Amino acid sequence: MLQIADLAVAYGPIQVLNGVSMSVAEGEIVALIGANGAGKTTILNTVSGLLRPARGEIRFAGQRIDGQPPERIVAAGLAQVPEGRKVFRNLTVHECLRMGGLVRRDKAGVAADIERMYGLFPRLRERHRQLAGTLSGGEQQMLAFGRALVARPKVLLLDEPSMGLAPRIVAEIARLILDIRREGMTVLLVEQNAAMALGLADRGYVLEAGRILLEADARSLLADERVRRSYLGL
Repeated sequence: MLQIADLAVAYGPIQVLNGVSMSVAEGEIVALIGANGAGKTTILNTVSGLLRPARGEIRFAGQRIDGQPPERIVAAGLAQVPEGRKVFRNLTVHECLRMGGLVRRDKAGVAADIERMYGLFPRLRERHRQLAGTLSGGEQQMLAFGRALVARPKVLLLDEPSMGLAPRIVAEIARLILDIRREGMTVLLVEQNAAMALGLADRGYVLEAGRILLEADARSLLADERVRRSYLGL
């Protein structure tokens, strides 16, 4: 579904990614873990079209998307839930959900999907007229999820969905990720909470200093001594 080959990305003179290759098969949850500054968010932002690679290819459903504008990538079926949620603070909850459907032309379908999001997240229904910036952190994360899902993506990119949230909300987010996978969604999950990410994932990659250090099924990575020592605190 998603293939990244020999990806290199730089911020000016600073090389952030150097020769990253990875793949996500249809229906998988794939975890990408690594230390802060390893380049995880850079990978997601490059896949989403927010950054242009200096080298390499990104293919989505067999078609090259590197260098394409973000709106075309979203319309093709790939949506990102960004780190730090990044909701439209001065829009209402309902308006933010409508923003997720901007690339779609089926207004009735968008309305039906917004109603579905209210079913998934009852608190959003309760607060549908409330400004997004006044929501709690957990509610903003639910709104960011809902906004992305209204785009009807085939692949969902999740960037640190548990960041700054209470354990109870983190558990809700984990259940949601498994639920949307059961509905057929493919997920690429970037998560600082490596135990949570690998507990949810089918496979995983470990990124270190802009390069893939390890690749294996999630159970093997959980048992790997380097992962346990560096990312699980064991």
